[in-house]
Amino acid sequence: MAGKIPQHFIDDLLARADIVEVIDSRVKLRKTGKNYSACCPFHDEKTPSFTVSPQKQFYYCFGCGANGNAVGFLMEYDRLGFPEAVEKLAASQGLEVPREQLAPGQEQRQRRSQSLYQITEKAADYFRAQLREHPSAGRAIAYLRQRGLSGEIARDFGIGLAPPGWDNLLNHLGDSAEKADQLELAGLAIRRQDSDGTTKPGARHHYDRFRNRIMFPIRDRQGRAIAFGGRVLGDEKPKYLNSPETPIFHKGRELYGLWEARQANRELERLILVEGYMDVVALAQFGIRCAVATLGTACGEEHIQLAFRHAPELVFCFDGDRAGRSAARRAMESALPQMQDGHSLRFLLLPEGEDPDTLVRQLGGERFTQLIEEQARPLEDFLFDLLAEGINLQTMDGRARLSKLAAPLLDQLPAGVYRQLMFQQLAARTGLDRDTLEEVISTEKTRAQAAQVQTQAQPRREPQPEQAGAERPPGPDDHGDIPPPPEYEPAREPRRSPSPEPRRSGQYRLPAERMLIALLLHHPQLAQQIGDSRRFLDSDHPDLRLFGEVLEVIHQRPDCNQNQFFGHWMAHKDKQSLEILTRLSSNHPIAGNHDRQMEYDPQAEFSDCLRRLELAEQKRRNRDLLEQLKGGSGKLSAEEQMALLAHWRRSRE
Repeated sequence: MAGKIPQHFIDDLLARADIVEVIDSRVKLRKTGKNYSACCPFHDEKTPSFTVSPQKQFYYCFGCGANGNAVGFLMEYDRLGFPEAVEKLAASQGLEVPREQLAPGQEQRQRRSQSLYQITEKAADYFRAQLREHPSAGRAIAYLRQRGLSGEIARDFGIGLAPPGWDNLLNHLGDSAEKADQLELAGLAIRRQDSDGTTKPGARHHYDRFRNRIMFPIRDRQGRAIAFGGRVLGDEKPKYLNSPETPIFHKGRELYGLWEARQANRELERLILVEGYMDVVALAQFGIRCAVATLGTACGEEHIQLAFRHAPELVFCFDGDRAGRSAARRAMESALPQMQDGHSLRFLLLPEGEDPDTLVRQLGGERFTQLIEEQARPLEDFLFDLLAEGINLQTMDGRARLSKLAAPLLDQLPAGVYRQLMFQQLAARTGLDRDTLEEVISTEKTRAQAAQVQTQAQPRREPQPEQAGAERPPGPDDHGDIPPPPEYEPAREPRRSPSPEPRRSGQYRLPAERMLIALLLHHPQLAQQIGDSRRFLDSDHPDLRLFGEVLEVIHQRPDCNQNQFFGHWMAHKDKQSLEILTRLSSNHPIAGNHDRQMEYDPQAEFSDCLRRLELAEQKRRNRDLLEQLKGGSGKLSAEEQMALLAHWRRSRE
């Protein structure tokens, strides 16, 4: 069974391949100085902002932020998975891709997964064929036509038919006991049992899970059928039947229609989250090819994370009845921790009795899109209005109630500009200042802990780093006074050990955690200053954990160049961290005028950032000790008392 592609092969492949040739064969490049440029293939533009560096073997778009190496370009442009992109690049170089030998347990799991992928694909083919050929298909076709679906849309979504009968799929695919067991493991067959739970001897042990239903294949991000949803054609219950969870299908991690939306859109600007399969398909029929649906479960944090990885804006489109409003609230609460700067969330509650399927057929695609543009409410309005229902904000008691309801929810927002603006909105609606709202949050947390009979206080929530917005980062040829990218902060001189060269006005620096990462990417030799990365890998701060991972890779591969580093990261790490690293590697660690960026000492900056983190950690520990004293939760040790005394003396200096 094929294992992983060896990292040394990926490194050699990236060293052999010329990214200029790879991209130029698909997008015509023009020489501009030492680099090449073109209009970006990943978003519409008239002025070229897409740059390819033959020296770094890297591409970057200053308009949309697309970036990566040759493998990454093939993944995005040719819409391939990582292994397929490596295979394609290797073929262009006349190389055969080797595979590592898997451990016995890994090989067994991979073999099982491969067999399940194959059997679900064969089942999807079978259901599609039955919609064309089975004698009872006329009823299903009439139903789809009645719902306004064309043959093209049915083809694009792979819609099929599970015909009436107990063992049609079993007869087609389960011609042996082993294959029947595989169908059961894939969620396509159910094992027969006696009333006492024992299997009937001497009889067929399985029957089809899906019978007399229109079938909607659920595809993963590689386009493979991994599960199914079935819509009944008769009066049977339930109306919709979904596959159970299997080794290759976890409903909390998948969105129906996401693969189809990605195929229909080179760049997804928005995803519309709806409740049902037919909602997704009906919207696509009317030209709205960006709708997705959860799979018979409430919209959770993993759904939101997945959606935001593919589009910056999400619109929840639910029925306006009580169930729809309840679903919208649950989705809102799941989305709050994911609202990084640059993410947008809106809600459209439809008139009671309507759903996206029925409404788009009444209004048409253009009018439905206009409805979203004009009436979908942003998160801030939806949240405050939902919480304020039944509360008289003209009274002090009403404003107090709103603050108690809203402040703990807003506390789930990650650190950033959006969080600050949301607290400003709450302050404006309640008349309370930020300090008072923080007290409300603290009080509500204490109450929640007491209600759950917790013996220890919950760990302190560390602020999350601000994420970069959509503004264009400074380019290598820019001059003049350029405002800093959103994730940069004004430069501050170290308190006790100033840099050898004072920084001029107009320069900006990243927060310390991200500054460390950026410095490592531009100057990997700095990793020699830190022998052990474990203290960073165990940190509660996500950027410090990312810094620890970068350290670990550089320690393991000290001689790799930046192109090889990103090839390794792409093969072994997640896409979200890759996007952060490529953005940090594309911008200079200190933003400002191009001729001023060289006025910094990487060694001094690196040491300064580490010192700032140590001071911040010491202050946090001291604050915790003070809180411990104030709360009367216990006596301090002699060492803790000395630390507090030293902190008090420094504060008096």
